[in-house]
Amino acid sequence: MKIILFIICTFLSGISIAQQNETDIKRCGTTDYIEYQNQKTPGYKEMVDVQFNIAKNAIKDKSNDTYVIPVVVHIVYKTAAQNLPDSVIYDQIRVLNEDYARLNADSINLRDDFLPHVGRGNIQFVLAGLDPDGNPTDGITRTQSNENFGSLTDISVSEKVKSSSTGGIDPWDQNRYLNIWVCDMSIFNIPMVLGYATPPSGLPNWPPGSTSGMSDGVVIQYQAFGTNNPNPLSAMGTTLVVKGRTPVHEVGHYLGLRHIWADGDCTQEDGIDDTPNASNQSQGCTKTANTCVDNIDGVDLPDMLENYMDYSSEDCQNTFTKGQVELMRGVLENQRYDLVHDNPASLQNNERLIASLFPNPAINQLNIQLNSPIKEIELFNLQGQALELKVSIMNDAAQINVSTLNNGVYMLKITNSKGQTTTKRFIKQ
Repeated sequence: MKIILFIICTFLSGISIAQQNETDIKRCGTTDYIEYQNQKTPGYKEMVDVQFNIAKNAIKDKSNDTYVIPVVVHIVYKTAAQNLPDSVIYDQIRVLNEDYARLNADSINLRDDFLPHVGRGNIQFVLAGLDPDGNPTDGITRTQSNENFGSLTDISVSEKVKSSSTGGIDPWDQNRYLNIWVCDMSIFNIPMVLGYATPPSGLPNWPPGSTSGMSDGVVIQYQAFGTNNPNPLSAMGTTLVVKGRTPVHEVGHYLGLRHIWADGDCTQEDGIDDTPNASNQSQGCTKTANTCVDNIDGVDLPDMLENYMDYSSEDCQNTFTKGQVELMRGVLENQRYDLVHDNPASLQNNERLIASLFPNPAINQLNIQLNSPIKEIELFNLQGQALELKVSIMNDAAQINVSTLNNGVYMLKITNSKGQTTTKRFIKQ
């Protein structure tokens, strides 16, 4: 990892509460992981690029069908504080679902310049309902370990969390599950990296055994997981904003996205046509920067620090672009096809979360029936703005008064008692 020893003394000296210098903490180690694997097996980096182009150039699924990704969260802990409660895990799944469906409340903070380019992923994340042996599961594993998974210079130390033989836990079938390991990667209680992920690669030209040690998935520093995490992400007395966007960013890598500034300068491209170039990663939440001249639909757009694939403050990030969404959906139709097609692991207690709305279109009242107890229902317009809602919930059914809504199309986010969510559209007439 590109971290030098004197960083221990200096890396947080300039950080304010508003995170003006968050880049002093290694927000993402994915680029370092790719370099590490490329040194281990020459050709890895080039094949990642090949797979990126395969996904980008594939015939895109133009439907609005929602892809359902089964997730297993591996909590690997040394202390009781690192053994995050279920409520934190449920909350992070909620954040992933909101951000990838563009139902996050802060989506309204996106600057008008970028509104023509926003993308709604229609990708849903659910904690796996079945384990690899077909047994019911809550999609969470817990492993106590005495190992330290942090290093100043060697990302392979963090990779130890992915194997039971080195103090972590083995992944579940990586073709069928998104494996997320949550652990401590700090040194002297100072966070060195907040997360990293393995991009889709495939690598059919590799000789047998050459991928030994590679475990597909996402690794997250435990304080950067969930918005209700009882462990503050802090160092040198400074507490940083955590809104669950580190996992959102790393899952973007897992689904094929690159950093929006392409880890270079204005001459580098992230491969997405509607993301503006930037000379470097963004810091904090300064919206005046326009570090590169570009032409997106005839406009020189400013740096897009609202993008989840930047390094800006988590309370500034709120969107993907249409091009990024197309790339991720292309990955799910190609390199990660088995993850979302006919995958029993995505079933929840042998059932998907299914909501029925009727009548649809609705005039005065909309009825909802869910195959699970309903905890909460939220209403959004197509711009992602949350609206007031008059609702009566009765276990697995609900009634909504829509008589005061303007005619148009609306989105409902329905959450059950386990924290699982589904989104549905309805028409108000």
